[in-house]
Amino acid sequence: MPFTGSCHCGAIRYTVDEEPPARALACNCSICRRKAPLHHFTTPDKFTLHTPREGIATYEFNHHVIHHHFCATCGIAPFAEGEGPQGPMVEINLRCAEGIDLDALQIDHYDGASR
Repeated sequence: MPFTGSCHCGAIRYTVDEEPPARALACNCSICRRKAPLHHFTTPDKFTLHTPREGIATYEFNHHVIHHHFCATCGIAPFAEGEGPQGPMVEINLRCAEGIDLDALQIDHYDGASR
């Protein structure tokens, strides 16, 4: 069963064509410490963006391999795109996904600050 998500104002909306995850990744790198996303990674073929990219702003840093997207209107960052260890990936911020009980997720911690 696919799951959906959006930014706060709804200008960015997406669907992920897979079961809602039971696990998430929390990272302590410089950007994640400030944004506090709960990460879920998927492949581009399972991700459908339902809104035009014109309203999406993008931030890149460090090696510029991940495009951190956020809404130009409300500032919320529901997803990112880039190159992962296995190739192209889409990172979903589960805090922006609908119908997922964040308290029920198993949280895996990643020490991105040491990398």
